[in-house]
This record gives sequence, structure tokens and C-alpha cells, in this order.
Amino acid sequence: MNTNLAEGFFSVFKKGMKGVYQHCSEKHLNRCVTEFGFRHNTRVLLGFDDSARNDEALNGTVGKRLTYRRTDQAYV
Repeated sequence: MNTNLAEGFFSVFKKGMKGVYQHCSEKHLNRCVTEFGFRHNTRVLLGFDDSARNDEALNGTVGKRLTYRRTDQAYV
């Protein structure tokens, strides 16, 4: 890893945060960074097209529950 790669990633991240989300609380920042990391690691330059990226995303959901709240958390 070199400085240009890190600067390039954070440049795309900052532009995406301003353009897509406009605001992201500290609570959800980890999710946003993870999403942009996934996009960066599955970009076209690395040989991924839309269908391969979709397959990779779906493979990452195997065995995981997609919930917003923890399952033991009471509904308010």
C-alpha cells in the first residue's frame, strides 16, 4: 500500500459521503466505510463487473441476519 492508494480511496470516500449520504452519524460511520471499502475492492479495474460484484455481495450475506437492531434489543 502506498500514499497514492490511500489518498485515492479517501478522496472517493469523501466525495461519496457528500454526494450520496450528505450526513452520516458516528454510529453508522463504520457501515459507510465498509460499503465504500467493498466498492473499492470490487471495482472494474480489478476485473469485477456488476454481476460479479452482486455475486460477491450476496456471498457475504450467507449465514448472517440482516437486522437493523440487535435481536435482543426491545422495540421502542
